[in-house]
Amino acid sequence: MSAAVAHAEPDWLTERRREGASLASELELPTQKTKGWEFTDLSALELDAFEQGTATVSGLDVAADADGVTVMALAEAAERHPELVRERLGSVVQARDVFVARNAERWRDGVLVHVAAGARLAEPLRLEIEAGDGEEAHWRTLVVLEEGAEAEVFERYTSAGEGLFDGVVELIVGPGANLRYVCDQELSTGAWAFSTQRAEIERDGALEWVALGFGSARGKTRMETKLAGQGSSAKVTGAYAGDGRQHLDFDTTQEHAAPHTNSDLAFRGVLAGRATAVWSGMIKVDRDAQQTDAFQESRNLLLSKRSHADAIPGLEIEADDVRCTHAAAVAQVDREQLFYLTSRGLTTELATRLVVEGFLASLVERLPEGALREELAESLEARVTELLDSGY
Repeated sequence: MSAAVAHAEPDWLTERRREGASLASELELPTQKTKGWEFTDLSALELDAFEQGTATVSGLDVAADADGVTVMALAEAAERHPELVRERLGSVVQARDVFVARNAERWRDGVLVHVAAGARLAEPLRLEIEAGDGEEAHWRTLVVLEEGAEAEVFERYTSAGEGLFDGVVELIVGPGANLRYVCDQELSTGAWAFSTQRAEIERDGALEWVALGFGSARGKTRMETKLAGQGSSAKVTGAYAGDGRQHLDFDTTQEHAAPHTNSDLAFRGVLAGRATAVWSGMIKVDRDAQQTDAFQESRNLLLSKRSHADAIPGLEIEADDVRCTHAAAVAQVDREQLFYLTSRGLTTELATRLVVEGFLASLVERLPEGALREELAESLEARVTELLDSGY
């Protein structure tokens, strides 16, 4: 089914689209001289070269307005729940660049997930969003968990061919609420992919966030987590894998804005062929965020001498009673490990697979046992098989 707008929308939303269009007309496409875009070349991107399209969306057949849970197409929600959507939409992600501004103007597909105080989404919500070949698709996600609510949301982005995907995700985790959010990007390797995702977590709220980046030719994903309430926590796990001439760019921020908060971020990347990747991570600790505990790491494994990865951790700390650490590494497959395994009768191909799977195993182990952990393991195994079958 499609979540496209099929009816008149509220005046306030139309006005926001006008504001987005006005801002988009003023903003220029980032260049490699633009802060945060130094490693990603957009010179070949022609924003107006694609037809306006709508995504094909499956999984939105969850009962809406049942037991304190609302799940529906965002355009429909803007009409049926105008106060909620008007207040929350755009409250977490503001238009700071041309992609977010164009999304504000042009989105027609999206989802609202609202879980009332103390309620729980009984089953994980699983959405499949497919963009059309040669089209420009704009997707919008708004997840709002009120106090003490619980939910699991899985989104998977795919595309039929070349095109441009522009996504904006806003995650609002209320006091004592618990959200698990998974975003699996498996777009065509001929597509451009841009995504701005941001979460705000209130007092004692908890977020477990999993990001997979396997597709697209070029683009950028920004993931920002704001620990806005005392005692809030976030665990962010990311994996990306590229081959051919793919370029994957992840920019993460862990902002601690309240005392006694905790964040733990770990990314792993595997690259083959001439693929390149960059991860840039920032831990920001505000002046009043004492007793912060924050960790981030990015580790990359290169299967080819022609592949390349950059890992750039950063710290901005204004409080004085904190524990903040980071780690980053880029390495080729360990030849001594391969020699050890092949000397015991394994083929080079099987030995390489075992080394790569061992490298990624620590990511899987970050998740509790259950369906999510099994799905992550299966997704990584499938992508690793693709990379190894490509001959590196």
